[in-house]
Amino acid sequence: DEGKHQFTLKTAKETLTGKYGEDSKLIYDLKDQGGELLSLRYDLTVPFARYLAMNKISNIKRYHIAKVYRRDNPAMTRGRYREFYQCDFDIAGQYDPMIPDAECLKIVHEILSELELGDFRIKVNDRRILDGMFAVCGVPDDKFRTICSTVDKLDKMSWEDVRSEMVKEKGLSEEAADQIGQYVSMQGGKDLAERLLQDAKMSQSKQACAGLTDMKLLFSYLELFQVTDKVVFDLSLARGLDYYTGVIYEAILTQNGPAPEAGEKGEEGVSVGSVAGGGRYDGLVGMFDPKGRKVPCVGVSIGIERVFSILEQKAEASAEKVRTTETQVMVASAQKNLLEERLKLTAELWNAGIKAEVMYKKNPKLLSQLQHCEDSGIPLVAILGEQELKDGVVKLRDVHSREEADVLRAELVEEIKKRIADV
Repeated sequence: DEGKHQFTLKTAKETLTGKYGEDSKLIYDLKDQGGELLSLRYDLTVPFARYLAMNKISNIKRYHIAKVYRRDNPAMTRGRYREFYQCDFDIAGQYDPMIPDAECLKIVHEILSELELGDFRIKVNDRRILDGMFAVCGVPDDKFRTICSTVDKLDKMSWEDVRSEMVKEKGLSEEAADQIGQYVSMQGGKDLAERLLQDAKMSQSKQACAGLTDMKLLFSYLELFQVTDKVVFDLSLARGLDYYTGVIYEAILTQNGPAPEAGEKGEEGVSVGSVAGGGRYDGLVGMFDPKGRKVPCVGVSIGIERVFSILEQKAEASAEKVRTTETQVMVASAQKNLLEERLKLTAELWNAGIKAEVMYKKNPKLLSQLQHCEDSGIPLVAILGEQELKDGVVKLRDVHSREEADVLRAELVEEIKKRIADV
């Protein structure tokens, strides 16, 4: 399948150099037996762009789940590790503005809603708007990226600390920092983009105006996708990676998660940090193509370990048992010497598309089979016995309510499908 790829774990150091801004310090460097400098992959985006360039692919939609590595400070309870899984979804190709970008945001909204992790917000901004803002606020061109990295810390630091870093460590003038502070406090939707297009300063930047025009278009598509309830245009969102060229976004959980670490503050409740982020990176493929051929791309990365960490803590806090299997029905027996009948019924259910399971013992105890269903969250048990076989029925048991009913063998598949549809 062209949409799924397995990329190399290590790569030449120069492949990753210059792609991540100040986050480059988090890349794991290695040296092989020949002395060549290598690096463990920092994310799945750069390897994907390199793959497109090497294979001359100009149009693809794909997802990829794999490990990445960061020289970060781990926080196990919050799902932050040095080795962890990411799930990436990307759309590459020459398309009309903002349609693929809106689809990526729709996917994030759908996943977070389906997982029921808690309340969330998806912040969006545009690298062109940021750069235009920096320009009109008086930030020198050579400081754009480093100031962008500092603004990116606003989700973990107060504005006072961010301002101090800009002025004292990055050498930005106090006047420029204060002007940036006025803009990065702004949040809204399409209305904010319209206001900024009329702003005396922002309207002077062609780059910012292009980004704001696309932002209005993006929100129009998000309205059609019915996801604007969780999406906010936030001028403080920066995402420090150097390869972003247009729209950027980040999904933040705001409730029902583990307590925040010191220095992490939330808006609207307790923030448990970012669980997804991404954006548009139209120039990255061209960095790897021998002829500089560009392939416009947009994508999103979901932090799987962070999601699992939150799900585990929610499960521990809940009295409700979490299903540990997708099995829909256990085929059990009430007496001995019924292995062949159990296997035959299991095969019937499999052939009907039902996720069935059978215990791998000739004569398992009925209590053990029922207990297994309780422990793993299997909702139904199809019980066979000598009398049931004579009568042409199967005893169907609801594990939760413990209610049982005799169902004709010929009607069993239909009855199971009806019940699992209600689970």
